[in-house]
Amino acid sequence: MAGSIRICLIAEGFVEDLKKCVSSIQSFTKTPVSIHANGKSNWFEQNLFDPNQVSISQDKNPLGWGNLINQFLNQHTEDYLLIMDPSTIFLADPIPNTLAALESGYQGAGWKGGLVNLADDWRTTEDKGSGEVDVLFSYYLALNRSFALKAGGANPSAKYYRNADLELSLAIRQAGGKLIQIDLPLEQGRHHGYYDADPDYREKNSKKNYQRILDRFRGKNEILAPRR
Repeated sequence: MAGSIRICLIAEGFVEDLKKCVSSIQSFTKTPVSIHANGKSNWFEQNLFDPNQVSISQDKNPLGWGNLINQFLNQHTEDYLLIMDPSTIFLADPIPNTLAALESGYQGAGWKGGLVNLADDWRTTEDKGSGEVDVLFSYYLALNRSFALKAGGANPSAKYYRNADLELSLAIRQAGGKLIQIDLPLEQGRHHGYYDADPDYREKNSKKNYQRILDRFRGKNEILAPRR
């Protein structure tokens, strides 16, 4: 029997797109969904979603991405957590293939990811398609919950998502975990967390997150997946 899994979404405005995302999930799977409304300005009507499948939490004061991911990891009890951006839309049910990957010996499975580019000294990643990878992106990132916690979880210093998901991926690999990128029936709409963020805030915090990656992991090529 496959392990239990829960989908976790962070709501930061753009409620119509959030509704579209949740509707696409409910069209194909009964997997439980947790939505965290991050900050009072992002609260929404509690009756927007079916309470039999969707649970909603909220904080008056917004939390950074790392703290939110750790909150999900610590508060829920399922074997696996699927961290997903509301821009990601289900076109069919991706959960069976995701669970199959996780149950086959991988500690993380996702839709998009890549390999660290050693030729430019770890400064970029390359999408090599499906297969074992160094990093996965949080558009759709399923994790072995207990292993992610054992690896230290997300970095609490990460206020912003961009590159923080790569840091979490590499922490899992450093702890001995393996990650796999798989083809899934998904599409991505407008990623508000990127395109509608303040450009200066986005650039500053993306750079901070990537600098931590370089400081923590650069040169530790032994933690990386086989090159391909």
